[in-house]
This record gives sequence, structure tokens and C-alpha cells, in this order.
Amino acid sequence: MNSYWIDSVPNLISETNSLDKNSTTDVCIVGGGITGLSCAYYLNKHGFNVTVLEKDLLAQKATGNTTAKITSQHGLFYQYLNNSFSKEFAKNYLMANEQAIKNIENIIYSENINCDFEKQNSYVFTQSEDEVSKIKNETSLLNSLGFPAEYITNISLPIRNILCAIKFPNQAQFHPRKYLAGLCNCLVNRGVKIYENTKVYDIKKGTNSYITYTKDHTVESKYVILASHYPIINIPGFYFLKMYQESSYLIGVETNKKLFDGMYITSESPTLSFRTTNYGNKRLLIVGGSNHKVGANIDLSNSYNFLEIKAKHLYPDCKVVYRWSTQDCISLDKIPYIGEFSNLMPNMYVATGFKKWGMTSSNVAANIITDKILGKNNPHEHVFLSTRFHPIKNNKELGNIVKEVTYSLAINKLKVPKDTLDSIQKDDAKIIEINNKKIGVYRDSNDNFHMIEPVCSHLGCELSWNNLDKSWDCPCHGSKFDYYGHSLYDPSIKDIKLIN
Repeated sequence: MNSYWIDSVPNLISETNSLDKNSTTDVCIVGGGITGLSCAYYLNKHGFNVTVLEKDLLAQKATGNTTAKITSQHGLFYQYLNNSFSKEFAKNYLMANEQAIKNIENIIYSENINCDFEKQNSYVFTQSEDEVSKIKNETSLLNSLGFPAEYITNISLPIRNILCAIKFPNQAQFHPRKYLAGLCNCLVNRGVKIYENTKVYDIKKGTNSYITYTKDHTVESKYVILASHYPIINIPGFYFLKMYQESSYLIGVETNKKLFDGMYITSESPTLSFRTTNYGNKRLLIVGGSNHKVGANIDLSNSYNFLEIKAKHLYPDCKVVYRWSTQDCISLDKIPYIGEFSNLMPNMYVATGFKKWGMTSSNVAANIITDKILGKNNPHEHVFLSTRFHPIKNNKELGNIVKEVTYSLAINKLKVPKDTLDSIQKDDAKIIEINNKKIGVYRDSNDNFHMIEPVCSHLGCELSWNNLDKSWDCPCHGSKFDYYGHSLYDPSIKDIKLIN
């Protein structure tokens, strides 16, 4: 089922065009989500010729499946920044995201984009005694940074036993695809070339330019921006060693009850997110959560049920009308990577690792990268430095990544599957062995078998079956494939082998 955002705005541009000839431009942007289109907007305003290449349809992956909160409140994050880096670092991160809110609002009003933009307060709340001191400390820190965060004990979200919350005033929310449809209209009218269904397979550095390769054609440019959610180029950069991906789930809920104001997220785990949006002549409740590492070998079948139970606690009469999932890249130190892709590849830029907060992070990225190309100093660049190298702040997750890669690349491949073709139930999948070769087999509800080679086309990790999305997921780096072997999520760019 599509997200509400995609279902209500199926296409961002009136006519879909794929790249049909070799071309030359100033800037080639790989990825047509909110980051790529925001970069295109700013660079075009500065007079650059820009070409955007999107492998599927515009903004139908992370951007089309977001919660679409435009906020600098990224959970209880500022004490972490203060403790892990410095107080000045935390303030810089805050100011970058606060400026992004203003920038997005300015674009909406200056370009007259109708996208259900609403100013809303944002809250992190808790029902756990263990979290109260964390919220108090977060509030005190933000106040010391000059930000008017407020510690409160009452919120309008109708949930029981709330102990306290931190309030961020003057945040915002919108319909992301209405926003990007308006942005695309501006871009096309101003000469930006946008191509959908144009998958990039490789980028090579020439003497004074880069050549971006698609299936049949190339784009030559001085600058390249990798805005493809997860960088599709492995070396140099080595972002696959510095990030992991998480999946999360959302539902859209109808109710006859009056809904709340504000945007909300829980302090404690499991994380739950709540917001509303315009929905015809009423409001739609959006509930998100149930996050887990992509490729985790766990039963996911109740992920949406968990969210529905939470929604019914709030509004017993509610009806679920939308269900969707998304993936997000998370860096090991929890800070996005924005800026130069590698010191060895000048004029190539990257933006990734947004940690579920892509609406403001995308605008931060677009401004930093635009300033880099213009040769201007950006006051927030050092916070998000993509080529940074310092002690890992998340040793636990680094260990998990090394363990998972080792397990999936080596140990798991040596294991002999115990399951057989007959043991696979309808609408389920398993890895079995046929003629001394491992095969991933999905048995659909009509008793048809779909067989693939269960090895990720990115770096060769063994795949895991996702019994909710009916997909083969990579536990190493988060690539995702349907049961026909088609690549759905980066960093994989090639399909996996279908076995007849």
C-alpha cells in the first residue's frame, strides 16, 4: 500500500522523461528526493545548469514515506551532542536546523507553493520515570543555548500517564510531495533537466569533469552530487563502513473524533511518533514506529498491528486507511554526512545519514553543498563534515556492523540450510539448498515458487527474508530486493539473479 503522501500526489511532474541521449551540464545530481531537488533549486538560482537523475519516480522512497515533520527537535539529541562533542557543537547543529525551517518556509511563500504547510509545536514526551531527568536536562541545556524550549507536564495528545515533555515552539509540518511538486514546477520552468526511470550505474572521474553512466547514456559535468539516500559508490568514501539502515512503519488513521495540535514523539523505546495532516475536509492521524535494523532476522508481521493498537488506545473508533514503511540511514556518530564525498574526488558531494530527520537535514545539506560549489564558507559545514575522521562515538553499533558483515559474508554462507522446498508455507520464504547451492525461495499465495540467488549485489552479504514487506533484505548495509530480484533500496544498484 502506498503512503498517504504518494497516494494523494502520484506524480511530481506532468510528463515522465528518461535520459535519452548523452548530455553535458554544470551539475549532475544523482537522486530525485527532497535533497536532490533542494540542491537543484538553490544551484539553479545561482545560475548553474543542473540535471537531476532519478532511478525510479521522483521522491517515492525515503521522501515519499516520511512523517514530514520540519523540526530541529530530533528526539532528545542535544545532551548527546553536548556530551559527545561540545556545547558549541550542539548549538551549531540546532542553529543549522532552525535555519532550515525558515528556509523551507521562505521557499514555500516566495514560490507560492500550496503544500499544507502549518506551524506546529513539537514535543518529546515520556510515560517513564527513568526519562524525566533526561527531559529536564535537555530543556536546561537548550535554554542555556538561547533556545526557548519549555519543560511541561501537560500536552494535548490524549494519551494516559504522561509525566512530562519538552516543547519546541515554532516548528512545522507539510505535505512533502505537494511541496516537491511545487518545487519541480519551478525547476522545470527555469530549465532544470529532470529525468525519471534513469538509474545511475557508475561515475568516473575524467581530467576536468565527471562522467555519470546510466544504462544507455552518459552525463558529463564538472560537479556531481550523490543525493541517492545511500551513496552508490563504494570506494573511495567507504560509507558502507560508517552507516547502517533502519526500517520503520507508519499508518494513516481516520477517526470521527477531533484530533490534537502539535507533533509528538516518545522519549523511551519503542519510539512512537504522532502527527496529523489535512485529509479532505477532516484530518488524518499518522502514527509511526516499530523501528528495527534492516535485515534483522525477526518476525515483522505484527509491526503495523502494534501501531494500530496504539492508535485505538487514543481513538477507539479509528480506522486504518494507509500503511507504509520506510528506511533511513544512520551514521555511527548519529550526525549526517554532508559535503565532499572524498578528499580524493574533488567536486563530488554527498548527503546521507539523516537519522530519520530528512526534512530539515535535506535543506541543511542543500545549503552546505551549494556554498561549497560557490566557494563560500558555510558556518555549519564543520558539524556535518562528510570526510571527518575521529574516534567512533557508537562503538556498540560499530561492533554490530562488523559482526553482521562477518556473519553474512562468511559464517552464514558456510551453514547448510535445514529447510526444504516442501517446508515453505504459502506467502513465506526460506533459504534452502538445491544441488549444493543456496537458493532463496518465496512461495506465493497461489502456490507459485519464486527463486533468487540470496546474495546482495552490493558487497555479497547473504540476504534475509522480510515477512512483512515480502522482500529480501541485506543485514549488512540495508539493500532491499523484491522476490523477483529487483533492487528496491540503495546501496545496491544491480538486481540479484533470478533462478528459473
